Amino acid sequence: MKFNDNQPIFLQIVDYVCDMIIRENLTTDSPIPSIRELAVRLEVNPNTVMRAFERLSANEIVYNKRGIGYFVASGANEKILNQRRKRLFNDIFPGIFEEMKLLGVSNEEFIRLRDDYEKSDKH
Repeated sequence: MKFNDNQPIFLQIVDYVCDMIIRENLTTDSPIPSIRELAVRLEVNPNTVMRAFERLSANEIVYNKRGIGYFVASGANEKILNQRRKRLFNDIFPGIFEEMKLLGVSNEEFIRLRDDYEKSDKH
């Protein structure tokens, strides 16, 4: 995983785990990689992973079984999808639409670009 400078690393790890859940690589009650395992895999400090797990736990995406590890919480997939849709609609789309307006990009052109993207292997 490559990290970017736009967001704290622990939040990028939160997104990474959430991506695994919504892609169904991790399902309800399945264990997620341990803090140490994920720290080694991502080449980050275990404290950074711990902070990510604490955020996931606080958001009820994962739960901790003391002495055993962290597991995917029931309903995590739906929670993540709802949170991401809310972020898309409230935070991302307004900026895109403002930029389209500024650049004179028509709705038809946007739809064509979206359709071309769907047909490509970029996603």
